[in-house]
Amino acid sequence: MAGMLLINLAYALAAVLFIFGLKMLSSPATARRGNLVSGVGMLIAVVATLFHAQVITWQEIAIGGVAGTVVGVYAARRVAMTGMPEMVALFNGFGGLASLLVGWAALFAPTDTFTLTTIALSILIGGVTFTGSVVAWAKLSEIISGKPTLFAGQRVVNALLLAAIVVTSVLFCLHPQSTAWLILLIVLSFLLGVMAVIPIGGADMPVVISLLNSYSGLAACAAGFAISNMILIVAGALVGASGIILTQIMCKAMNRSLANVLFSGFGAVTAGGEKIEGETRPITHEDAYYILEAASSVVIVPGYGMAVAQAQHAVKELQQLLEKNGAEVVYAIHPVAGRMPGHMNVLLAEADVSYDLLLEMDEINPRLENFDVAIVIGANDVVNPAARESKTSPIYGMPIIDVDKARTVFVLKRSMASGFAGIDNPLFFKPNTRMLFGDAKESITQLIRQFK
Repeated sequence: MAGMLLINLAYALAAVLFIFGLKMLSSPATARRGNLVSGVGMLIAVVATLFHAQVITWQEIAIGGVAGTVVGVYAARRVAMTGMPEMVALFNGFGGLASLLVGWAALFAPTDTFTLTTIALSILIGGVTFTGSVVAWAKLSEIISGKPTLFAGQRVVNALLLAAIVVTSVLFCLHPQSTAWLILLIVLSFLLGVMAVIPIGGADMPVVISLLNSYSGLAACAAGFAISNMILIVAGALVGASGIILTQIMCKAMNRSLANVLFSGFGAVTAGGEKIEGETRPITHEDAYYILEAASSVVIVPGYGMAVAQAQHAVKELQQLLEKNGAEVVYAIHPVAGRMPGHMNVLLAEADVSYDLLLEMDEINPRLENFDVAIVIGANDVVNPAARESKTSPIYGMPIIDVDKARTVFVLKRSMASGFAGIDNPLFFKPNTRMLFGDAKESITQLIRQFK
């Protein structure tokens, strides 16, 4: 009895650390410390669980711990910053798979109706999270097409699939000793995960990743109820709640509902938007340097192109040279820039860019007309004026960073290809826009050489 009391007290301490760590993660200035606090909480929770009478042998725990550490260290060292969205997607997927396995293992203990219900939920949500995350990873990795996969009668198929899952879940709870219903529930949950993500276009992947993160938390919460583990319930609930809040924030940033993201097949209809035509105005590195050298204020808008070129360190060096030249330099961050929530913040933090210089969309937009130069590095859809100007555009009404209001706009791109959403961008043809073609890192390096 005393042992269980100590374990529960350790769980309570871990839960408090989780909550404080999550609070710290809401601000870039405290995010690293919040991550450390949450990590300490998880360490306490894991150590406390090892003293529980129902855990497996220490030898099996040691083998699992060593194997997980080796894989984790290898992945962390091998994966580039550009691969972080894919890695996050896989993390969500394996979290869901772990919850599925925990729910399955709970069947070997005595169960009642409530426990069977939570087991069914942990298996269902965990399975959906796993295969959905694998599909998201494959889309982000371009192993499969990032475009929505749609077919006739898709919603009918999904409705029948959901009905089959409900029936199977009920039969599983009524006959828990039957392996057939368990296997069928797992298979249907895997299939639902695939069917839920394949209709979603690549431009919506940041929303999908945050939603799958929420699913992984809900699956863990259900698994916690299945095995009566308080800390798993708390951690799962925190992840689930924070994930759905983040999803709603990102949907708001795109001016779209979650249902629209999940069921509209966005990206398959982008061809219906207005075709933009005009004349671009390319600029050389030398001419761009003269404009920057005379600028007193510069705003940098990073996008996925900066991640692909791994140009964040060069951007930081250019920022320092501009500041040394007497210019004010800030960064404009759109909530859905890149391919995962906070993608640009992570990249700029890696280059030690001051958090105070990162301005959110609502903060920078009222000031943009006062900036001498706006430098757009690989961003496309989040600076597309069609969201304001063209009612036929699929992104009409989406809040964007109004870079076209700056006195001069430099757009760094490899070519005139459209962004991840596949939509033409009238920004490229604006009279105050200059196109600086080429690899973003190389272009910025050339500008740095001009300053030096």
